Amino acid sequence: MPIDAAKAVASEPRSTDIDWDHKDVQLYHLGLGAGLPATDPDELRYTLESKLHVLPSFATVAGLGSPLLERSRELGEGMAAAGGLSAPGVDVNLAHVLHGGQTVTLHRPIPVAGKAVQTSTIPAVYDKGKAAVIVMRSDVADADGPLWTCDTQIFVRGEGGFGGERGPSSRLELPDRAPDRVEERAIREDQALLYRLSGDWNPLHADPEFAKLAGFDKPILHGLCTYGMTLKAVVDSVLGGDVSRVRSYTTRFAGVVFPGETLRLRMWQDERRVQVAVSAAERDDAPVLADTVVEHN
Repeated sequence: MPIDAAKAVASEPRSTDIDWDHKDVQLYHLGLGAGLPATDPDELRYTLESKLHVLPSFATVAGLGSPLLERSRELGEGMAAAGGLSAPGVDVNLAHVLHGGQTVTLHRPIPVAGKAVQTSTIPAVYDKGKAAVIVMRSDVADADGPLWTCDTQIFVRGEGGFGGERGPSSRLELPDRAPDRVEERAIREDQALLYRLSGDWNPLHADPEFAKLAGFDKPILHGLCTYGMTLKAVVDSVLGGDVSRVRSYTTRFAGVVFPGETLRLRMWQDERRVQVAVSAAERDDAPVLADTVVEHN
């Protein structure tokens, strides 16, 4: 069996030194569409180094320039953050791998520049019958203590049926009321080309011929770009632009979106959380992100 669940979960943690600076943060924000209008004071918090704050979803790309993460980076979005597909007990066909879900938990605000140690583990491998789900975790800490934890769920088709635990269900029902807010965010035609400069070089997001081989009419946007755009919209429209209020952010990737389309975000607000449903407005609200929750203070 390509996946040895017991061996993967028992494997030793893998540690890597990572670093980033203001240019990495600014490039990431620009890849999410920040900076429009360019002189808007609210947007300058994402683009101007003297006013810069860090959107918490930056955790998914921080340190991707590290040589030790090079192989994982080639695997595509989300996987580089945890580096788990090179762990003992994991030997899978990358053509069968999908990014199923992502969670970032903040222990304190991410600094504009930093050096830290990323420790990667596989806390669980779930048996979904016709597929396996590998949970990859990366804990990042600097000299002052823990910064963030990323949990990446990787869905591997054809690798289930090994008799393991099925795992928890993360499906959330939408509230039985109209959304409190509806926001729309346009995706630029060149947005995937800019976002990939933050470290995900998968040609699926840039090369039309490669995209056709994968079954798409044209390159698709990175799921983690949609993930970041959604968090930015919540921070800007619900949290008063204060990134430090975000405690955690989780989603399930439910469908693709193409550059040039429009994201429609329906938001339901509670005292300490925002639930979001994200769809592609031009395609009859085809689901893009589901089970999406921003926990905040």
